[in-house]
Amino acid sequence: MYAFEFKRPATLAEAVTALGAEEAQALGGGQTLIPTLKQRLAAPAVLVSLNGIAEIKGICTDDAGRLCIGGGTTHAAVAKGAGAYPALAALAGGIGDPAVRNRGTIGGSLANNDPSACYPSAVLASGATIVTNTRQIAADDYFQGMFTTALEPGEIITEVRFPVPMKANYQKFVQPASRFALVGVFVAQFKDGVRVAVTGASTGGVFRWTEAERALSANFSAAAVKGLKASADDLIADIHGGADYRAHLIGVLTGRAVAAC
Repeated sequence: MYAFEFKRPATLAEAVTALGAEEAQALGGGQTLIPTLKQRLAAPAVLVSLNGIAEIKGICTDDAGRLCIGGGTTHAAVAKGAGAYPALAALAGGIGDPAVRNRGTIGGSLANNDPSACYPSAVLASGATIVTNTRQIAADDYFQGMFTTALEPGEIITEVRFPVPMKANYQKFVQPASRFALVGVFVAQFKDGVRVAVTGASTGGVFRWTEAERALSANFSAAAVKGLKASADDLIADIHGGADYRAHLIGVLTGRAVAAC
């Protein structure tokens, strides 16, 4: 590690001010950033902890029936408190291990946008809205590639608003060492159609499988996607699995998610 200034604001306004300093970096649960600092892959001059800001924590339902989760809410809290959206609660309960779930936050995960993280698939499949200290961003506009989002420097995720679908399920093929998704598929059925989001598979990060969405919107059954094959173009190929293998898993997991619904 190296020397840096550490700030622990108690309010969102204080955090925004602190992040205005030169080379300042926000710290959520630290499950990604702390290992990155240890490896000297990041070297902020100022580290601003968001962990003490009560106003960006908690879970509630708004007047539109959306499940609203504060950006500073931990995975464990989502797993326990998101009962209005069972598929999302189950997803949160399967992230990492207890230590990770009790420290990591939904806002931190979405800000980092790891290509194998679980939350991005739920946000994209749900058509959720990411709320920051300055604006609201639709899920379809938020994710812009591997580790890349629409967030501007110093922008903080304060809340994520999830429309609750009629049916939904998340299926994850776990990479045993990391507990990340080798491939993860989130399927959500709404009155106006079905959304299918895939994580862990693409070099560009989370994406929607539109071919499956069309098939499932016409016939919401596992049989509707049985003959579909996701394209292997631009999929990740590494020691854990090739692009064709991941393409096969996308189809299998989509069918399982629909069947589970």
